[in-house]
Amino acid sequence: MTNAAYQRIVVAVDGSATSDLALGEAIRVASGGGATVLALFVVDSGVMLFDAGYYDVGQMEKAYVDSGKKTLEDAAARLSAAGVAYETRLVTEPAVVGDIAASLNEAAREWNGDLLVIGTHGRRGVRRIVLGSVAEAVIRESTMPVLLVRGKAAEK
Repeated sequence: MTNAAYQRIVVAVDGSATSDLALGEAIRVASGGGATVLALFVVDSGVMLFDAGYYDVGQMEKAYVDSGKKTLEDAAARLSAAGVAYETRLVTEPAVVGDIAASLNEAAREWNGDLLVIGTHGRRGVRRIVLGSVAEAVIRESTMPVLLVRGKAAEK
């Protein structure tokens, strides 16, 4: 038995600098406490809903899946190097098509996670309205504690 507050930590990864920071925080929380980390990548199927005839949806989906596999390999390498027990999961069948937050929450719940770690860009105003916020939706829908890791401010 360990004295760690969290034993099953889910971290959302997408290959961005912000998700790299979230992975680092998940490693920090898990280190020394015997926790297991699930690195989770959700393929964004929402962009594939609209076939304008200008691209091959099958090739686009393959590119997203390949990107997810590479991102999970990189996460596994970091987790292994840190000596943290881990699993990886690529979600290609979303809980709700086009809703990454719902898919993240469902996968975390299915895995019996007790903490979900996700990066956020911290957008405000019109940029948040236009681009949306996966992190905000995760918080609204989550049934477990969520740790938000703020991305570094963009240089001007």
